[in-house]
Amino acid sequence: MRLLFTAIAVLVAIPLVLTPVYLVVDPISVPMIERYLTGRPVTREWRDIDQVSDRLKASIILSEDGQFCRHWGVDFGALRAEVDNYLEGKPTRGASTLTMQVARNLFLWNDPSPIRKVLEVPLALYIDLVMPKKRIMEIYLNIAEWGPNGEFGIAAGSERAFGREPQNLDWQTASLLAVTLPNPLVRNPARPNNGLLRVAGIVAERAQMYGERANCVGSGGRLAL
Repeated sequence: MRLLFTAIAVLVAIPLVLTPVYLVVDPISVPMIERYLTGRPVTREWRDIDQVSDRLKASIILSEDGQFCRHWGVDFGALRAEVDNYLEGKPTRGASTLTMQVARNLFLWNDPSPIRKVLEVPLALYIDLVMPKKRIMEIYLNIAEWGPNGEFGIAAGSERAFGREPQNLDWQTASLLAVTLPNPLVRNPARPNNGLLRVAGIVAERAQMYGERANCVGSGGRLAL
């Protein structure tokens, strides 16, 4: 029992200690560590958030987490609906906010499970308490997996798909990169099928209409769309 409690204490201490550290130190993710340990390639070049297209930031937030600038790391309304669906045996969509995804990629595992989801909630609340929204988004942009061959972060994803720096994205390329995120191992923004183009068009239109909802990650609190 002593060993068990010690192990639990260590696991709890890791995010408690590292989250404040990540305010100033650029982290790597658990999937990146896994690839390093298994000898598979990892491509990642860190980019400051102000070196990333505001169109991409707006597209990601409006596609993945429309309440990102308003909630405290967890969208409890969406999460409650997911729990109800799970208990009723209905299909679930995850209800993961961007902050919960950051928590998962930094401290947990990728295989979906109710246990992982439960752990994501307090971690996301803690990350949101410690970090400003802009830093959370910066970390997300630089640890998200954007390709099937170890491309992590927007610099690697944008280069692979379009041969562009991430600040040089128009609405189509930005929205295509955003809608790639749910399944970057299969979806290819450089060669989108009709379905991916349709979804990207919807996201681009929504981001242009409601982009002010993502202003918390813009320079000076405003996005230049």
